[in-house]
Order: sequence, then C-alpha cells, then structure tokens
Amino acid sequence: MANDHSEMEHSHEHADGHTRVHTHEHTKTVINRMNRVIGHMEAVRNMVEDGRDCSEVLVQIAAVKSAINNIGKLILEDHIRHCVVDAVESGDEQCLADLEDAINKFIK
Repeated sequence: MANDHSEMEHSHEHADGHTRVHTHEHTKTVINRMNRVIGHMEAVRNMVEDGRDCSEVLVQIAAVKSAINNIGKLILEDHIRHCVVDAVESGDEQCLADLEDAINKFIK
C-alpha cells in the first residue's frame, strides 16, 4: 500500500469548549484505504450473492477486518500525536478519559 503522508488540517471542539485546528498526517491515506475497504466489501457481497464457497468468503471478511483495524490504528496514531497532545498542552485533561473510552470501544 502506498505510504501517503500528506497532511490535512481538521478542527475539533474539545471538552474545554475551545475549537483547535490539528494537522493529521494520515488523512489522505485513511480515506484511500477506506475506499479500498468499501470496494472489497462490495466484492465480498458479490461473492455471497454468487454462492461462492463459505470458506473463501470468510477469508475475505478476515482481510476486510484486518484492513479496518489498520485504518483504526492510523486514526488513533494521528489522534494521539495531534489531538491529544494539543489538548493536554492546553490543559484539557478530559481528552485522556475520552481517549481511554475510544480505545476500549475500538479494541472490543
């Protein structure tokens, strides 16, 4: 997969009520990978519709799950490096509790 690290700016409102602009390194990569996963899921749906072997379908679903997990890791990396660092530097400690909650939901 391409290693596209073009940066994009995003603004987020934090628990302290302030909106901050963050630079996310992996936004374009995340979007490209999401588009590939969407295409992959459509292919898996076609496999099911065509009556393909269940084992083949399960292998493809596992590949999609892995791709989605990797997308989540990139988003988490950007979030920690930019959003969380900026929030903590500005005194927003709630972001750490929010991060813990997000990680717990992500790894379920």
